[in-house]
Amino acid sequence: MDNNQRIRRARKTRAKIAELKMVRLSVHRTNSHIYAQIIDETGGKVLASASTLEAEVRSQIKNGSNVEAAVVVGKRIAEKAKAAGVENVAFDRSGFKYHGRVKAVAEAAREAGLVF
Repeated sequence: MDNNQRIRRARKTRAKIAELKMVRLSVHRTNSHIYAQIIDETGGKVLASASTLEAEVRSQIKNGSNVEAAVVVGKRIAEKAKAAGVENVAFDRSGFKYHGRVKAVAEAAREAGLVF
């Protein structure tokens, strides 16, 4: 799958979320890590972020690129979002398939109390 195709798909999703003026939960994955950010569309500010690069997350996981790591990141981003006063978000999968690690982040964030 070509990266340009993924970026094109992501652009469509982001345009729709911007139109709705919602706070979005953006997920990005690489071969070795997974990242999540809560972004306020109106101001373009990052309200909270979590990734497998954080020291606290690294101590809990063995490998940064598996579903267990994605679940930890999902729970952390939900906790940080609640601390920032965010309950409702729009899920932005950044053009990635809703499968595997991306799905694990979404489901863990839902279980931890985020609504989307």
